[in-house]
Amino acid sequence: MNIVMTIAGSDSGGGAGIQADLKTFQELDVFGTSVITALTAQNTLGVHGIFPATPEFVEQQLNAVLDDLKVKALKTGMLFSKEIIERIAKKLREQQIQIVVDPVMIAKGGHALLKEDAVQAMIKELIPIATVVTPNIPEAEAITGMAIDTEEDIKQAAEKLLSIGVGCVVMKGGHMDEPTATDRIYFQDGSTFQLKSKRIHTKHTHGTGCTFSAAITAYLGRGFSVKDSIIEAKKYVQSAIENPLHIGNGHGPTNHFAHRFHSAEVEVIE
Repeated sequence: MNIVMTIAGSDSGGGAGIQADLKTFQELDVFGTSVITALTAQNTLGVHGIFPATPEFVEQQLNAVLDDLKVKALKTGMLFSKEIIERIAKKLREQQIQIVVDPVMIAKGGHALLKEDAVQAMIKELIPIATVVTPNIPEAEAITGMAIDTEEDIKQAAEKLLSIGVGCVVMKGGHMDEPTATDRIYFQDGSTFQLKSKRIHTKHTHGTGCTFSAAITAYLGRGFSVKDSIIEAKKYVQSAIENPLHIGNGHGPTNHFAHRFHSAEVEVIE
């Protein structure tokens, strides 16, 4: 059995965070474990409250799983604080586990999910040991300290992230003003490729980043290469976006089981 893990916050509305990750793991045939960094009172209209776990309890959860189960790949999502990031990174440096970092900072409704001093901790402690990092454009701007408006900006930001030590950078293109949704992927060895998909004009995108990074983690856990994991994850999340559930009164969740009934077209450009 392929075992994977999510280290993230809980979303009481079920569309993002731990809930989205575990749904994705189940759909993609891996056994999901979890470390919860914070509870949120959350729905499609926004985040109404956050109750963080103590760094000590986060570490206790992590130790409990890793001491008993052989985790092949894991992802991080909402990590909340500098202290939590430091404890997680210290433990993960001792492990042989592929790590996907989704640098969650802001919720769809605009609520901050990461303390300001935690950004530097992520840059210093976590990104250097990651296999893949999956920032959207605002997250990449916050990490690199540069404005990103053009394709050349995207490349320069990715190079800055690679210089920190991460093995692969997925620069997600959902926030760019382009006719297609284009993700640009960069590796340490200088190789690159792009994934182009139909841009879907919908407000039902809650949990998209969580779901995408969880899908990458699931495929890595199943033994796929980094490149193939990213491609298959893109197909999975594209199907989830194209076939929304239309629930809630705000930013509704993606459809985690859409892939069972609908295939998505994703163009791979080498």
